Amino acid sequence: MKKSESVFSQIIKKKVKAEIIYTDRQVVAFKDINPQAPVHVLIVPRKSIPSLSAASEKDALLLGRMLLVAKKIAQQMKVDQDGFRLVLNQGKFGGQTVYHLHFHLLGGRRMMWPPG
Repeated sequence: MKKSESVFSQIIKKKVKAEIIYTDRQVVAFKDINPQAPVHVLIVPRKSIPSLSAASEKDALLLGRMLLVAKKIAQQMKVDQDGFRLVLNQGKFGGQTVYHLHFHLLGGRRMMWPPG
């Protein structure tokens, strides 16, 4: 394993087990091991991008693809009708702990605002 390889990269390469619920050529989605809601899925690009700040214009289609996958997963997990939250944490103060760009899809309960 490369020193810079994140746990998400290891999951994508099947070096670490995860409950994968969606996969295609660009995106992998799996259940969070420490869920914060009844539905908590991580949506990760196969391309290793450390954070949103590291994304470039060349990644625009991939970022859009991630959003469409989130919509598909919300439908699959049956949280699309009542609603869900899609979260992207950016940097230390934003709560990012794994430096591989990802969305958290949270649903299955009422989300409070402000989140914190």
